[in-house]
Amino acid sequence: MNRFRSTTPFTRRALGAAAVAGVALTLAACGSAGTDDDGGSSASGVTWESVEEAGELQVGTEGTYRPFSYTEEGSGDLIGYDVEVMEAVGKNLGIEVKFSKTEWDGMFAGLDAGRFDTIANQVTMTPEREEKYLFSTPYTVSTGVVVTLADDDSVSTFEDLEGKRTAQSATSNWRTLAEESGAQIEPVEGWAQSVALLEQGRVDATVNDKLTVLDYLTTEGNDAIKIAAETEESSTVGFVFPAGSESTVEKFNEALAELAADGTLAEISEKYFGDDVSK
Repeated sequence: MNRFRSTTPFTRRALGAAAVAGVALTLAACGSAGTDDDGGSSASGVTWESVEEAGELQVGTEGTYRPFSYTEEGSGDLIGYDVEVMEAVGKNLGIEVKFSKTEWDGMFAGLDAGRFDTIANQVTMTPEREEKYLFSTPYTVSTGVVVTLADDDSVSTFEDLEGKRTAQSATSNWRTLAEESGAQIEPVEGWAQSVALLEQGRVDATVNDKLTVLDYLTTEGNDAIKIAAETEESSTVGFVFPAGSESTVEKFNEALAELAADGTLAEISEKYFGDDVSK
């Protein structure tokens, strides 16, 4: 999550010998970002001046990543923790937020191409990503977990993934953690497919964000799977912007600080998780 992303956030854990020593764990219309002649993001990034002029911010998100970004049954509205936090930031800053649904594996390509200005999809703040992109201050703090079948006692630590098959999204930081732990990877599109393969016995486990898993266990009441292991360290998630977006990131950080101070972030967290996951 992911992305506790698969899909959800993301931690570093010493898995014995340096297995995960360097892994920091943690997710349209044309946006207001400038583009070069080839359609890629320009060096100017997403400036606050351009956002104010447009009066809106284009945001990339999956729309299928419960409880962070998903479609509400019945109304068809896009809802979720990330969606509500982003909307709260937009309200604080006086701009309209417009979401573009995008598959996770194409999320960063969309940001690079200027199809949207930022991503709200539980993007873990890793050193590799921070070398290329700018992040807001964190709005989610979480851990990563290994999920297995409820009657499987063969996995109780990340080291136990050695030689096991795990279902992971192709570009997820959870895939990196699973690989560093010695697992063989079965590529999937997201959390739902990971659970399906696990229950079918086609994989032994999946690594994902703890909040995603807890939400699933609570809402679905699925007692066929369990959390078998958890990372010791936590990781952070922020809104991600292309390089050159310093002025917009500064505005976002000011808004997030105000929303934390007035209790808005805690209120949104409690709604989805029963706890404040924003700090």
